[in-house]
Amino acid sequence: MPLSDDEQRILRDIEEQLQSDERFATAVSPSGLYRHSVKTVRWAALGVFSSLVFTVVSLQVHFILAFVGFLGMLACVLVIERQLRAMSKVGLKDVAASIRGSRMAAQAMRSKFGRE
Repeated sequence: MPLSDDEQRILRDIEEQLQSDERFATAVSPSGLYRHSVKTVRWAALGVFSSLVFTVVSLQVHFILAFVGFLGMLACVLVIERQLRAMSKVGLKDVAASIRGSRMAAQAMRSKFGRE
């Protein structure tokens, strides 16, 4: 069933508003869609590393304390796995492309200003 003229006009107005909204555009851009997941993965990776250090250090104190550190590490790994699964292959490709793009932009700025 085709849209009426009034409905088409309303739809065009909504499209124009969405195109002019910068906050919305950054939120649905490929890098914006996965920004939260990437931050969560980074924090969880830091948690894995700190839990590993805690586990090794606490082995000298008591094995149950070390086991608690191991459980913390396991929880962080599960968070990483869940976030990567949520991002899927397409999301990982988008994140990798945005990282490559930011590195290339940084390199261009360094060469532009002569800093190596």
